Amino acid sequence: MHTDLQAVTVIGLGSMGSALAAALLDRGHPLTVWNRSPGKARPLVEKGARLADTPEEAIAASPVTLTCVFDYDVLRTLLGPATGALAGRDLINVTSGSAEQARELDSWLRFHGAGHLDGGIMTTPPGVGDPAMMFLYSGSPSVLDSHRQVLEALGDPVYLGNDPGLASLYDAALLGLMWSTLTGWLHGAALVGADGVEAGAFTPIAVRWLTAVSGFVTTYSAQVDAAEYPGDDATVDVQIATIDHLIHAAQARGIDTGLVALLKATMQRAKAAGHGSDSYASVIEVLRKPSDHA
Repeated sequence: MHTDLQAVTVIGLGSMGSALAAALLDRGHPLTVWNRSPGKARPLVEKGARLADTPEEAIAASPVTLTCVFDYDVLRTLLGPATGALAGRDLINVTSGSAEQARELDSWLRFHGAGHLDGGIMTTPPGVGDPAMMFLYSGSPSVLDSHRQVLEALGDPVYLGNDPGLASLYDAALLGLMWSTLTGWLHGAALVGADGVEAGAFTPIAVRWLTAVSGFVTTYSAQVDAAEYPGDDATVDVQIATIDHLIHAAQARGIDTGLVALLKATMQRAKAAGHGSDSYASVIEVLRKPSDHA
């Protein structure tokens, strides 16, 4: 190992935690690990990691600890008996949870004298270590600056600001974007597939279309921030008429229309709220206050 690199501890060696630890070992960081099932540490120990007996010992071994466990309940159970080791050290938490949980953890860690940075990992375990993959962080900027070398070993560290809850909030929002996009693509693949088109033929066209869609997103972001929705492109009324073609195509081929019906219903709520002649970005108004337009 390169002795000039910062020592790091990783607590939690599931698929993601093990990938984080392996990436740090590959970069040459002295590494201490801990997991409730010690057997999961064996491949890492064989590569040079040190296995701690307790979370407290693991935290005490390094100036910074990465925590990646099942949920916040598990995290607090592990950290509770280890408070004596927290003072003067930093904890970077990438356990998935809510913004509210991240803020509560931040207060608890600061009470015990520890620095804290919260994170959201925007990749699957095979992508850890790839500099193109985003790792979102929020919380203490000094913790970010102190351990940037460690964070860059995992991916591209994207800092969102002082609020420790922002990384979790962005994570949830971006996962929603991913699921919506993937389900839309799968619906499209099912639709054209019913007429004998393979997904491999449909996908390059779909990906090219997503480039145009990203342009719409950029245009609409300014409208959303200003709460002004000029209908100078395709209005909500036009979109409602157009989505009927998709519904017909799906019904004619026996493809599920649940997703499309939900989208149309949301557009119709926007129209009922007075946004028929506005741009599609105006749909955000019924998403922001659904009870007002039910």
